[in-house]
Amino acid sequence: MLTANRVRVAAIQYGIRPVHSIDGFREQVSGLVAAAVDNDARFVVLPEYFTTQLLTLGDIRRPMPEQVRDLANHAPMFAELMSGLAKRHGVHLVAGSIPVTDPGDDRVFNDAFVFGPSGSQGSQGKLHMTRWEAERWGVSPRDRLRVFEADFGRFAVAICYDAEFPEVARAAARAGCHLLVVPSCTDDRQGFLRVRYCAMARAIENQMYVVQAPTVGGLAGVPSAALHYGKAGLFTPCDFAFARDGILAEGDANVEMMVLGDLDFGALAASHEQGTVLPLRDSVNTDEVTRTIDVVTV
Repeated sequence: MLTANRVRVAAIQYGIRPVHSIDGFREQVSGLVAAAVDNDARFVVLPEYFTTQLLTLGDIRRPMPEQVRDLANHAPMFAELMSGLAKRHGVHLVAGSIPVTDPGDDRVFNDAFVFGPSGSQGSQGKLHMTRWEAERWGVSPRDRLRVFEADFGRFAVAICYDAEFPEVARAAARAGCHLLVVPSCTDDRQGFLRVRYCAMARAIENQMYVVQAPTVGGLAGVPSAALHYGKAGLFTPCDFAFARDGILAEGDANVEMMVLGDLDFGALAASHEQGTVLPLRDSVNTDEVTRTIDVVTV
Protein backbone atom coordinates (compact mmCIF):
# COMPACT_ATOMS: atom_id res chain seq x y z
CA MET A 1 0.00 0.00 0.00
CA LEU A 2 1.38 3.40 -1.01
CA THR A 3 0.86 6.27 1.43
CA ALA A 4 2.88 9.04 -0.25
CA ASN A 5 3.15 10.02 -3.90
CA ARG A 6 6.76 11.20 -4.08
CA VAL A 7 9.93 10.47 -2.14
CA ARG A 8 13.37 11.94 -2.84
CA VAL A 9 16.07 9.27 -2.68
CA ALA A 10 19.83 9.69 -2.31
CA ALA A 11 22.10 6.80 -3.34
CA ILE A 12 25.56 7.39 -1.88
CA GLN A 13 28.46 6.39 -4.12
CA TYR A 14 30.74 5.96 -1.11
CA GLY A 15 34.50 6.43 -1.42
CA ILE A 16 36.28 3.83 0.70
CA ARG A 17 39.65 4.98 2.04
CA PRO A 18 41.80 4.27 5.09
CA VAL A 19 40.66 5.81 8.36
CA HIS A 20 42.84 6.62 11.35
CA SER A 21 40.16 6.61 14.04
CA ILE A 22 36.54 5.73 14.72
CA ASP A 23 35.85 9.47 14.80
CA GLY A 24 37.22 9.79 11.26
CA PHE A 25 34.77 7.12 10.10
CA ARG A 26 31.89 8.82 11.90
CA GLU A 27 32.74 12.17 10.31
CA GLN A 28 32.81 10.77 6.79
CA VAL A 29 29.50 8.95 7.15
CA SER A 30 27.78 11.80 9.00
CA GLY A 31 28.92 14.33 6.41
CA LEU A 32 27.57 12.32 3.49
CA VAL A 33 24.20 11.70 5.14
CA ALA A 34 23.94 15.41 6.05
CA ALA A 35 24.71 16.34 2.42
CA ALA A 36 21.87 14.11 1.23
CA VAL A 37 19.48 15.70 3.71
CA ASP A 38 20.61 19.17 2.62
CA ASN A 39 19.36 18.17 -0.83
CA ASP A 40 15.94 17.25 0.61
CA ALA A 41 16.43 13.47 0.50
CA ARG A 42 14.03 11.53 2.74
CA PHE A 43 15.48 8.12 1.94
CA VAL A 44 19.26 7.57 1.99
CA VAL A 45 21.11 4.44 0.85
CA LEU A 46 24.73 3.49 1.63
CA PRO A 47 26.65 0.60 0.00
CA GLU A 48 27.41 -2.95 0.97
CA TYR A 49 30.64 -3.45 2.95
CA PHE A 50 31.61 0.23 2.97
CA THR A 51 32.40 -0.51 6.60
CA THR A 52 35.52 -2.45 5.50
CA GLN A 53 37.44 0.81 5.83
CA LEU A 54 37.36 0.12 9.58
CA LEU A 55 39.78 -2.74 8.89
CA THR A 56 42.54 -0.16 8.48
CA LEU A 57 42.33 0.53 12.22
CA GLY A 58 43.98 -2.88 12.77
CA ASP A 59 46.58 -5.16 11.22
CA ILE A 60 45.52 -5.74 7.62
CA ARG A 61 48.18 -8.46 7.20
CA ARG A 62 46.23 -10.96 9.29
CA PRO A 63 44.07 -13.67 7.62
CA MET A 64 40.83 -12.17 6.30
CA PRO A 65 38.45 -14.40 8.30
CA GLU A 66 40.05 -13.01 11.47
CA GLN A 67 39.73 -9.44 10.24
CA VAL A 68 36.10 -9.95 9.23
CA ARG A 69 35.31 -11.22 12.72
CA ASP A 70 37.01 -8.18 14.22
CA LEU A 71 34.95 -5.96 11.91
CA ALA A 72 31.82 -7.57 13.35
CA ASN A 73 32.86 -6.20 16.75
CA HIS A 74 32.17 -2.70 15.38
CA ALA A 75 28.53 -3.56 14.57
CA PRO A 76 27.06 -2.17 17.83
CA MET A 77 28.89 1.15 17.36
CA PHE A 78 27.82 1.22 13.73
CA ALA A 79 24.16 0.60 14.56
CA GLU A 80 24.18 3.32 17.23
CA LEU A 81 25.74 5.82 14.80
CA MET A 82 23.27 5.08 12.02
CA SER A 83 20.24 5.06 14.28
CA GLY A 84 21.28 8.46 15.59
CA LEU A 85 21.73 9.87 12.07
CA ALA A 86 18.31 8.62 10.95
CA LYS A 87 16.65 10.11 14.03
CA ARG A 88 18.56 13.41 13.90
CA HIS A 89 17.70 14.03 10.27
CA GLY A 90 14.26 12.39 10.25
CA VAL A 91 15.04 10.10 7.31
CA HIS A 92 14.83 6.47 6.33
CA LEU A 93 18.37 5.13 6.13
CA VAL A 94 19.50 1.89 4.54
CA ALA A 95 22.91 1.89 6.14
CA GLY A 96 24.85 -0.37 3.81
CA SER A 97 26.14 -3.55 5.43
CA ILE A 98 28.59 -4.79 8.02
CA PRO A 99 29.62 -8.29 9.15
CA VAL A 100 27.76 -9.41 12.27
CA THR A 101 27.59 -12.41 14.58
CA ASP A 102 24.59 -13.71 16.51
CA PRO A 103 24.73 -14.75 20.19
CA GLY A 104 25.54 -18.43 20.49
CA ASP A 105 26.31 -18.77 16.79
CA ASP A 106 29.88 -19.07 15.52
CA ARG A 107 29.00 -17.94 11.98
CA VAL A 108 29.52 -14.47 10.47
CA PHE A 109 26.76 -12.87 8.39
CA ASN A 110 26.60 -9.84 6.11
CA ASP A 111 23.67 -7.72 7.34
CA ALA A 112 22.24 -4.48 6.00
CA PHE A 113 20.80 -2.32 8.78
CA VAL A 114 17.66 -0.32 8.07
CA PHE A 115 16.58 2.65 10.21
CA GLY A 116 13.44 4.75 10.34
CA PRO A 117 13.07 8.45 11.19
CA SER A 118 12.41 7.57 14.84
CA GLY A 119 15.71 5.67 14.99
CA SER A 120 13.91 2.32 14.90
CA GLN A 121 16.01 -0.53 13.54
CA GLY A 122 15.62 -3.58 11.32
CA SER A 123 18.00 -5.63 9.21
CA GLN A 124 18.20 -7.75 6.09
CA GLY A 125 20.88 -10.39 5.84
CA LYS A 126 22.51 -11.30 2.56
CA LEU A 127 20.91 -14.48 1.24
CA HIS A 128 23.49 -15.61 -1.32
CA MET A 129 27.24 -15.56 -0.80
CA THR A 130 29.69 -14.86 -3.59
CA ARG A 131 32.52 -17.35 -3.85
CA TRP A 132 34.93 -14.80 -2.36
CA GLU A 133 32.72 -14.20 0.68
CA ALA A 134 32.20 -17.89 1.34
CA GLU A 135 35.64 -19.24 0.47
CA ARG A 136 37.98 -16.39 1.46
CA TRP A 137 36.10 -14.40 4.10
CA GLY A 138 34.11 -17.18 5.76
CA VAL A 139 30.75 -15.35 5.60
CA SER A 140 27.50 -17.37 5.78
CA PRO A 141 24.11 -16.68 4.15
CA ARG A 142 20.95 -15.72 5.95
CA ASP A 143 17.71 -17.56 5.17
CA ARG A 144 14.92 -14.98 5.46
CA LEU A 145 13.62 -12.16 3.26
CA ARG A 146 12.13 -9.19 5.11
CA VAL A 147 9.79 -6.44 3.98
CA PHE A 148 10.08 -2.99 5.54
CA GLU A 149 7.09 -0.73 6.14
CA ALA A 150 7.84 2.97 5.65
CA ASP A 151 5.59 6.01 5.70
CA PHE A 152 5.49 5.95 1.88
CA GLY A 153 4.89 2.20 1.52
CA ARG A 154 6.87 -1.04 1.52
CA PHE A 155 10.38 -1.76 0.36
CA ALA A 156 12.88 -4.63 0.46
CA VAL A 157 16.66 -4.93 0.40
CA ALA A 158 18.64 -7.22 -1.93
CA ILE A 159 22.33 -7.01 -1.05
CA CYS A 160 24.51 -7.00 -4.18
CA TYR A 161 24.59 -10.64 -5.42
CA ASP A 162 21.01 -11.14 -4.14
CA ALA A 163 19.81 -8.86 -6.94
CA GLU A 164 20.95 -11.52 -9.42
CA PHE A 165 18.21 -13.89 -8.22
CA PRO A 166 14.86 -12.85 -9.75
CA GLU A 167 12.77 -14.80 -7.27
CA VAL A 168 13.94 -12.58 -4.38
CA ALA A 169 12.64 -9.36 -5.95
CA ARG A 170 9.49 -11.11 -7.25
CA ALA A 171 8.64 -12.32 -3.75
CA ALA A 172 9.12 -8.76 -2.43
CA ALA A 173 6.94 -7.30 -5.18
CA ARG A 174 4.17 -9.78 -4.48
CA ALA A 175 4.39 -8.79 -0.80
CA GLY A 176 3.55 -5.20 -1.81
CA CYS A 177 7.02 -3.68 -2.25
CA HIS A 178 7.30 -0.87 -4.78
CA LEU A 179 10.98 -0.23 -4.08
CA LEU A 180 13.98 -2.56 -4.03
CA VAL A 181 17.21 -1.28 -2.47
CA VAL A 182 20.49 -2.79 -3.70
CA PRO A 183 23.57 -1.87 -1.64
CA SER A 184 26.53 -3.23 -3.62
CA CYS A 185 30.29 -3.69 -3.45
CA THR A 186 32.15 -4.83 -6.57
CA ASP A 187 35.86 -4.74 -7.30
CA ASP A 188 35.77 -4.79 -11.11
CA ARG A 189 33.63 -3.61 -13.99
CA GLN A 190 32.14 -6.96 -14.91
CA GLY A 191 31.07 -7.59 -11.32
CA PHE A 192 29.48 -4.17 -11.16
CA LEU A 193 27.67 -4.69 -14.46
CA ARG A 194 26.28 -8.04 -13.36
CA VAL A 195 24.58 -6.34 -10.44
CA ARG A 196 23.52 -3.26 -12.42
CA TYR A 197 21.96 -5.15 -15.32
CA CYS A 198 20.11 -7.44 -12.92
CA ALA A 199 18.90 -4.46 -10.88
CA MET A 200 17.49 -2.89 -14.05
CA ALA A 201 15.81 -6.17 -14.99
CA ARG A 202 14.20 -6.40 -11.54
CA ALA A 203 12.71 -2.92 -12.06
CA ILE A 204 11.19 -3.91 -15.40
CA GLU A 205 9.85 -7.34 -14.55
CA ASN A 206 8.33 -6.27 -11.20
CA GLN A 207 7.24 -2.72 -12.16
CA MET A 208 9.14 -1.32 -9.21
CA TYR A 209 11.85 1.24 -8.49
CA VAL A 210 15.34 -0.08 -7.78
CA VAL A 211 18.07 1.96 -6.07
CA GLN A 212 21.67 0.77 -6.32
CA ALA A 213 24.36 2.33 -4.10
CA PRO A 214 27.93 1.04 -4.70
CA THR A 215 31.36 1.41 -3.17
CA VAL A 216 34.17 3.23 -5.00
CA GLY A 217 37.79 3.85 -3.99
CA GLY A 218 39.85 1.22 -2.24
CA LEU A 219 41.98 -0.04 0.63
CA ALA A 220 45.47 -0.96 -0.57
CA GLY A 221 46.61 -4.24 0.92
CA VAL A 222 43.16 -5.50 1.97
CA PRO A 223 42.17 -8.57 -0.12
CA SER A 224 39.09 -7.91 -2.29
CA ALA A 225 38.88 -4.34 -0.97
CA ALA A 226 41.99 -2.92 -2.66
CA LEU A 227 39.95 -1.45 -5.52
CA HIS A 228 36.26 -0.97 -6.26
CA TYR A 229 34.28 -0.19 -9.39
CA GLY A 230 30.86 1.39 -9.04
CA LYS A 231 28.28 3.82 -10.31
CA ALA A 232 25.08 4.55 -8.37
CA GLY A 233 21.77 4.32 -10.18
CA LEU A 234 18.04 4.88 -9.74
CA PHE A 235 16.14 2.53 -12.05
CA THR A 236 12.53 2.49 -13.22
CA PRO A 237 10.24 0.36 -15.37
CA CYS A 238 10.60 1.05 -19.10
CA ASP A 239 7.26 2.62 -19.93
CA PHE A 240 5.81 5.99 -20.91
CA ALA A 241 5.51 7.33 -17.35
CA PHE A 242 9.22 6.84 -16.68
CA ALA A 243 12.66 7.44 -18.13
CA ARG A 244 12.83 6.01 -21.66
CA ASP A 245 15.90 3.90 -20.87
CA GLY A 246 14.77 2.94 -17.37
CA ILE A 247 17.44 5.13 -15.74
CA LEU A 248 16.02 7.94 -13.63
CA ALA A 249 19.51 9.05 -12.53
CA GLU A 250 23.05 7.67 -12.38
CA GLY A 251 26.47 8.71 -11.16
CA ASP A 252 29.87 8.95 -12.77
CA ALA A 253 31.97 5.83 -12.39
CA ASN A 254 34.49 5.58 -9.55
CA VAL A 255 34.20 8.99 -7.88
CA GLU A 256 32.63 9.70 -4.52
CA MET A 257 29.28 11.40 -5.07
CA MET A 258 25.58 10.94 -4.50
CA VAL A 259 22.76 10.39 -6.95
CA LEU A 260 19.40 12.05 -6.25
CA GLY A 261 15.98 11.47 -7.72
CA ASP A 262 12.29 11.74 -6.96
CA LEU A 263 10.41 8.45 -6.98
CA ASP A 264 6.83 9.01 -8.15
CA PHE A 265 4.83 6.24 -6.51
CA GLY A 266 1.57 7.55 -7.96
CA ALA A 267 2.89 6.96 -11.48
CA LEU A 268 4.16 3.56 -10.41
CA ALA A 269 0.79 2.51 -9.01
CA ALA A 270 -0.92 3.67 -12.21
CA SER A 271 1.51 1.62 -14.31
CA HIS A 272 0.43 -1.53 -12.47
CA GLU A 273 -3.05 -1.04 -13.93
CA GLN A 274 -2.45 0.90 -17.14
CA GLY A 275 1.08 0.02 -18.25
CA THR A 276 1.90 -0.95 -21.82
CA VAL A 277 2.68 -4.37 -20.36
CA LEU A 278 1.83 -5.71 -16.90
CA PRO A 279 4.61 -8.17 -16.05
CA LEU A 280 3.93 -8.31 -12.31
CA ARG A 281 0.25 -9.17 -12.81
CA ASP A 282 0.96 -11.53 -15.67
CA SER A 283 3.62 -13.41 -13.72
CA VAL A 284 0.90 -15.58 -12.21
CA ASN A 285 0.80 -17.31 -15.59
CA THR A 286 4.49 -18.16 -15.19
CA ASP A 287 3.74 -20.03 -11.98
CA GLU A 288 1.20 -22.16 -13.79
CA VAL A 289 3.15 -22.94 -16.95
CA THR A 290 6.37 -23.81 -15.11
CA ARG A 291 4.68 -26.15 -12.66
CA THR A 292 5.19 -28.96 -15.15
CA ILE A 293 7.88 -28.84 -17.84
CA ASP A 294 7.51 -30.96 -20.98
CA VAL A 295 10.70 -32.33 -22.53
CA VAL A 296 10.37 -32.69 -26.30
CA THR A 297 12.86 -34.49 -28.53
CA VAL A 298 13.39 -32.69 -31.85
